[in-house]
Amino acid sequence: MKSTTMTASGHQQPAAELWEAVLRFDERAAVTAVLGALEDGLDVECVLLDVIAAVQRRVGEEWAANRLSVSQEHAATAINERAVAALARHPRSRTSPIRGRLTVACVDGEWHSLPARLLAEVLTSRGWRVDYLGSQVPTPHLIAHLHRTGPDAVALSSSIATRLPTAHATITACQAVGVPVMVGGAAFGADGQYARLLGADAWAADARTAADDLARNPLARPRPGHQAIDDLPHLADQEYTLVARTRRDLVRTVFAGLEGAFPAMLGYTEAQRERTAEDLAHIVEFLATALYTDDPELFSRFLRWTAGVLSTRGVPARSLLPALDLLGRELKDFPRATGMLHTGAAALNRTPVTASGTAQ
Repeated sequence: MKSTTMTASGHQQPAAELWEAVLRFDERAAVTAVLGALEDGLDVECVLLDVIAAVQRRVGEEWAANRLSVSQEHAATAINERAVAALARHPRSRTSPIRGRLTVACVDGEWHSLPARLLAEVLTSRGWRVDYLGSQVPTPHLIAHLHRTGPDAVALSSSIATRLPTAHATITACQAVGVPVMVGGAAFGADGQYARLLGADAWAADARTAADDLARNPLARPRPGHQAIDDLPHLADQEYTLVARTRRDLVRTVFAGLEGAFPAMLGYTEAQRERTAEDLAHIVEFLATALYTDDPELFSRFLRWTAGVLSTRGVPARSLLPALDLLGRELKDFPRATGMLHTGAAALNRTPVTASGTAQ
């Protein structure tokens, strides 16, 4: 065993070993890789973030580039989760709490739990007492837990932007019972703009930053019974509410219209038709979220990402345009929604795609 802690470059070999293990669906080799890195001198936090999290990011990138199937991506994620669990049981990961108590949870509907689990283990290694509640935590259950345990703060995670309206309600509910909220994850934007919009007490770009910030600047408790400011004036037009409530009808109508507007659909297999319906549902969900945040770029960004994913699978990115046109016809009396649809279509028309099929 090395007598000194590895430098940042020391994570490259165990990360490569873990990557090969997840590709082979070899859980034992994956656990051996992460525990071996720990025994060789890499500290717990580096194994969590520079090995396991780095491999998980690569899993997502490979899926998006169509080099991993959905089943491979799920299996790799499950193996990484078990590697984290094995690491958490190692004696070097067990520290006596010297700080306060935190709750770490995913927003209701958010099933990407690994980022939150990684944060919980990092905070534990830093000396916090952490209650990790896992994925898809209903807000009433979270609030009941806060009443029972009285933590210093909640760390709320979400990776998918469509969970932002739910996140907003959860943030407000936590603050109303006197518990401050730090948020993190891709859903809240690259610079945390949606965290600020929704009134979170703090935002962190990654687990290290979250742990550093919580240690350096404890979050002030909202006054008990205080209702956090959650006024979003643009919601007064009811466009978000009406689109969200009718999303299933919108998907059915647009799907039926596509059969005439996009003749290629006539030759689709049943599986392809199901995927098309799923894509339409995502389009409507992201449009609703863009209406909630009043941010057309959120919708356009989703369309560019979807175009890249479709292109890697041999589906022309501009096949999205007929769906946007049909959706625009259904929402012709909704000026913010139609504006976002027009902006999104323009973004698709000018979005180049690389040789690998990724939209830029």
